[in-house]
Amino acid sequence: MSRIGKKFITVPKTVNVKLEGQKISVDGPKGSLSRILPSLVCCTMDEAEGKIFIEKAQQTKLSQALYGLSRTLVANMVTGVSEGFQKRLQITGVGYRAQLDGKDLVLNMGYSHPVKMVTPKELSVNVESPTIVVVSGMQKDLVGEFAAKIRSVRPPE
Repeated sequence: MSRIGKKFITVPKTVNVKLEGQKISVDGPKGSLSRILPSLVCCTMDEAEGKIFIEKAQQTKLSQALYGLSRTLVANMVTGVSEGFQKRLQITGVGYRAQLDGKDLVLNMGYSHPVKMVTPKELSVNVESPTIVVVSGMQKDLVGEFAAKIRSVRPPE
């Protein structure tokens, strides 16, 4: 059984957390995020120490499953608005390269045509060199999903 839910979440000084029932809003230097937590989980905050605690409202299997998940999602929100997330992708192959067309990513991956990928508005894509692409943003799941889409254009052998 996971013990992740029992851990508290430390809130940095630059981050402001607001609780309204089941809705949690997190504001920081990178932006703001909000999420509605399931009714089987309740969230409390100790403002003096800057800690967030997640607790189970009932003792059921579903509440146990949502307990650790909710804690991880809130911790990712706090990290996202304070530091952000990024994935670095390296393109390996003869003639393979990436470039930016405005905000969109254009990949030349050995096909007869370049592959154009529209960047979601919540993310930013940076091409450090023709073979290194950096995807960054506040939401960990969106960063990982877009990095996986880029990788799926030509999966590694």
